[in-house]
Amino acid sequence: MSTPEDPVALMGLLLETATGLRRIAGPRWEEDYQLPPQSFDVLVRLVRSPGGRLRMSDLAAQTSLTPSGLTRAVDRLTDAGLVNREVCPEDRRGAFASLTPTGTQRMEGALNCHRDHLESVLGGVLSTGERELLVELLRRLRDRVNPGAARVSLSCQAMDPNR
Repeated sequence: MSTPEDPVALMGLLLETATGLRRIAGPRWEEDYQLPPQSFDVLVRLVRSPGGRLRMSDLAAQTSLTPSGLTRAVDRLTDAGLVNREVCPEDRRGAFASLTPTGTQRMEGALNCHRDHLESVLGGVLSTGERELLVELLRRLRDRVNPGAARVSLSCQAMDPNR
């Protein structure tokens, strides 16, 4: 029997919740916006980032994709006209993924519907204060187990930690 302080139970609950939310939201992204969950995951990170762009390594840290999986996802989004790949002029090894105007427009509509859908699923489960507390706790946990997930490189200089 698990206790509330059992880290195995905590991890299980977090994973089960994330799986459930993906099962609820994923089909909606595909049906309404023809965006597979991986594409939506990439696009939502970009639309919420300054200038609609992220360094590829930062984007990989924020998603559940491997570097090669991210490359394939960005290639598909580029082919669809939703994302551009930008090479850093100061460091050609570094690259950014950035939203195109078409990608931005598509995500604005998708996010509004996504918010409404999530509110219909989550509404009434947590109070405003509980939501705020949950967000605070999840950010703290995320920062401990995946510190790169909150990083945003705005310039090429920020890309190279040796500079």
